[in-house]
Amino acid sequence: MAAQKNKLVVQESDIKNKDGEQTLKSLKGLELDGPKVIEIYKTMLTSRYMDDKSMILLRQGKAFFHIGGSGHEAAQIAVARAMKPGYDWAYPYYRDLAFALQYGSTPKDILLETMHRVEGKSSGGRQMPGHYGDKDLRIVAQSSPTGTQYLQAVGTALGAVKDGTDEVVYVSSGEGTTSEGEFHEAINWASRELLPVIFLIQDNKYAISVTRREQTAGESVYEMVKGYKGLNRYLVDGTDFFESYQIAREAVGKARKGEGPSLIHADVVRLLPHSSSDDHKKYRDPAEIEADKKRDPILKMEKFLLKEGILDEKQMEKIREEAKTLVDSAADWAESRPLPEAHTSQLNVYAPEFMVKKEGYEKPDASGGKPVVLVDAINHALAEELEHNPNMIVYGEDVAGKKGGVFTATKGLTDKFGWDRVFNSPLAEASIVGTAFGLSVRGFKPVVEIQFGDYIWPAFMQIRDEVSMLRYRSNGNFSCPMVIRVAVGGYIRGGLYHSQSIESFFTHIPGLRVVFPSNAADAKGLLKTSCRENDPVIFLEHKGMYRQGFAAAPAPGKDYLLPFGMAAVKQEGDDITVVTYGMMVHRTLSAASKLDDVSVEVIDLRTLNPLDEETIYNSVRKTGKVLIVHEDTVFGGFGGEIAALISDACFQNLDGPVRRVGAKDSPVPYSPPLEQDMLPNETDILNALRDLADF
Repeated sequence: MAAQKNKLVVQESDIKNKDGEQTLKSLKGLELDGPKVIEIYKTMLTSRYMDDKSMILLRQGKAFFHIGGSGHEAAQIAVARAMKPGYDWAYPYYRDLAFALQYGSTPKDILLETMHRVEGKSSGGRQMPGHYGDKDLRIVAQSSPTGTQYLQAVGTALGAVKDGTDEVVYVSSGEGTTSEGEFHEAINWASRELLPVIFLIQDNKYAISVTRREQTAGESVYEMVKGYKGLNRYLVDGTDFFESYQIAREAVGKARKGEGPSLIHADVVRLLPHSSSDDHKKYRDPAEIEADKKRDPILKMEKFLLKEGILDEKQMEKIREEAKTLVDSAADWAESRPLPEAHTSQLNVYAPEFMVKKEGYEKPDASGGKPVVLVDAINHALAEELEHNPNMIVYGEDVAGKKGGVFTATKGLTDKFGWDRVFNSPLAEASIVGTAFGLSVRGFKPVVEIQFGDYIWPAFMQIRDEVSMLRYRSNGNFSCPMVIRVAVGGYIRGGLYHSQSIESFFTHIPGLRVVFPSNAADAKGLLKTSCRENDPVIFLEHKGMYRQGFAAAPAPGKDYLLPFGMAAVKQEGDDITVVTYGMMVHRTLSAASKLDDVSVEVIDLRTLNPLDEETIYNSVRKTGKVLIVHEDTVFGGFGGEIAALISDACFQNLDGPVRRVGAKDSPVPYSPPLEQDMLPNETDILNALRDLADF
């Protein structure tokens, strides 16, 4: 094996004899003998027949979708065979059927998912076929978005290094997915920290119908990534099992020894259309399809078996029949298994119970503490929870070292807990959340910071399609509890891109908890609870209140935890109920104090998901009138959902319309008079209260 810097060149003498042929003798270094090669051949056949069977089940109406791996088997099996199932980790993509089989999944396991049965190990019928997962094997239940898995794999590998293990993490995709920005973010992070990741790029020349020429500069992923220092690169014939296996062993060996990640660019063939919804004859030349068939990895393996005298044609035919029978019987068995019961459709959206329970809760006395501003309360909560949980880590942009965050929320934490637990991330929001997913899956508790809510959107795919979905899509087998701290809100002259209110986007996501404190004590108690709960949490911090005296409070002690879903009645009243949260709690209280003849009850929600509906309804039934106040725009704001709930639950108790106060429907402008007009203010709240009182 001759190696150049950041590049590997395969010498034919490594796995071929002097005549350029692969023989069992020339493959001695791969520790393969006849029986082992036969087992590899059987796995290839099983994978191929499962593709065929799935198409039959589709035509019979017993399955509803299929996406195949025919032509990819050699490269997949090679890498899987080089790894340690149940010890290493895998993030396979939708064509990785042969990988999953070699890694330990059975035809029964996979066909249960194909036929949407409740006993499926990956999702219990919640996901379409091709989304592999098995907790015992450490195959993390996969999703449909292309490329999100890469950062997750990097996070899991980062955790392996922090845990001091020699675990290796596999992640794969087709060549088309390498156009996604998250692929490059993942390559960058893994290469920079020499993480033990195997990136298998299975290049079949087509991303559905989009060709390499339309996809990749130079039409080569191998060449495209050559600038990443620390990345080992391999270019391999992915239809040749032995060449692929040689490369896989070397790449896995390097990863296990701490010698960095490897990208294996495997040249494979796609012998089927992209999926059961595709007709590749519309865009592929028939001659090209026929040429690909001649490179079929199974034909290559059969040629080797015959040449070496390991099997004859009659023996191979018997093995084919046995593989087909195995698949057919597995399908018959899977069909006999139960479907999910309809009433279970809502199971595993959230953790089965809260760690800090609302029932029987007694609030610890915090009245004797020294007054603390909100940002310092956040800092104290993080420090206490880092002390409490050795698996908790804090990271994000600018959070570490002397900087301690742009708002100083993480000031001093690196000095106290070390760079291994409080560290900076690259300036890449998807990287922050994607790696947090991978860390959380393996037992860490990431508490990450997104510097401004306005810049959370690169991470939205990870939050919406990955973090919030994992528990549900794996039927409760996997979860990724984390806390995503985000500075939000206006009134700071921040203009269009430092002032957004984003809560309504995230309250629309099942599986995600949304917390929005209005004062320092609540911020500490709710953040500490967020760090202990088993669901992912978006923790919204209004930066306009970070150092305001009106949001300060006596500093609670280390045992101060507030349950989710427990609103606070900040002021009792009999005439009008105001439902609000965040900065608007204080503006509402100030407005209400100016009404001598109207008794206003003010409810601070504290958490938007879960929502304390009981406290809202009890108040509305008492007062008969309700005003909802939030900083976000009225149209599409979270207040619309509250209004709908109140109208449904309390319609007969209402003595007037449900009114809302919020921002005008525009971006937040920079100039003070423009910002003051656009965002809700005390006068807006006062006028709305007076109008409602007169109704």
